[in-house]
Amino acid sequence: MLSLGARCALPVAALLGVGFLAPLVAILAYAFATPRSFDVFTSFTLENFAGLFDPANTVWVSFVWSCGFALLTVAILAVIAYPIAYGLNAVFGRWSGLISVFFVFPLFVSENVRLYGWVLFLIKNGVLDGSLKWLGFSGGPEVLYTPGITLFGMVYTYLPFMLFPMTLGLALVPRDLVDAARDLGAGRLFIWREIELPLAMPGIMIGMLLTFVLAIGATAEAKILGGQSIIVISHDIEIAFTYSQNWPLGSAMSVVVTLFIGALTLFALSKLDLDRMLGRR
Repeated sequence: MLSLGARCALPVAALLGVGFLAPLVAILAYAFATPRSFDVFTSFTLENFAGLFDPANTVWVSFVWSCGFALLTVAILAVIAYPIAYGLNAVFGRWSGLISVFFVFPLFVSENVRLYGWVLFLIKNGVLDGSLKWLGFSGGPEVLYTPGITLFGMVYTYLPFMLFPMTLGLALVPRDLVDAARDLGAGRLFIWREIELPLAMPGIMIGMLLTFVLAIGATAEAKILGGQSIIVISHDIEIAFTYSQNWPLGSAMSVVVTLFIGALTLFALSKLDLDRMLGRR
C-alpha cells in the first residue's frame, strides 16, 4: 500500500513521465532508427551516430560555435550581472530577490518580438540609423547579421537568468560576518575574495550553468539578429527535423547535445553544496 506522500506525488510523477520522459524516450528511439525513415522501435542502427562522428561532417563546427557563444555569453553576463546583483543586495538587502524579479518582466514579452524590435532599431534607415542621420551624422554602424550582434542578442536575452540566481547567492552572505571581518581590519578586497565570493558561489554557479544550458540551445538570436551568418547546433537539429525530414539524424544530434549538457550539469551540481543553499545546515 502506497503511503500518503507517494499517493500525493502520483499526479506529479505522471505529469513528469508524460511531459518529460516520454519525449526523451522517443528521441532516443529515433536516434537508433534507420536514417531518413520513421521505423522507430522497429529497427536498430548506429548509422546516425557514425555519420555525426565522420570527420567530413560539419555539424561539429556548429556545435563549437554554439559552445563558444554560450561560454562568451556566460563570461560577459558574469561581469555585467555581478555588480548589479551586488548593488541590489547592498541597497535593498533582504528585498533584493524581490526587486530582481523586475528584471524578469521582459520575459513576459515574446523573445522574437523583442529581437525584432532590435532589428527595427539597428537596421539601415531604422531608428538608430535615421536618428543619427537626422542629427547630421553619416548613419549608424552596420552591425546586423554579424556574429557580434548574435552574441549581443544572447547577452540581452539571458541576463535575467544570470542575475536572479546571482542575486540570491549574494543574499546568502551574512552581513554580520562581513562586518566582523571589517572590524578585525580585513580590507575590502580580502573580504570579497575570502568571504563574499566563496559564500555566494553556489548562486553564481547556478546562474552560470542555467545561462550556459539555455544559450547553447539558442536559435532565435542567430536567425533574427545574426541572419544565419553563423549556423548553430540548434539550427542543424531543426533543419534535420523539418526540411531534411531526417528525424533519426536530428534525434542523434539531440542525444549528443543532451548528454553533453547533462554531464556538464551533473559535474557542476557535484561542486555545489545544495544543503547549505536550501538552509538545511
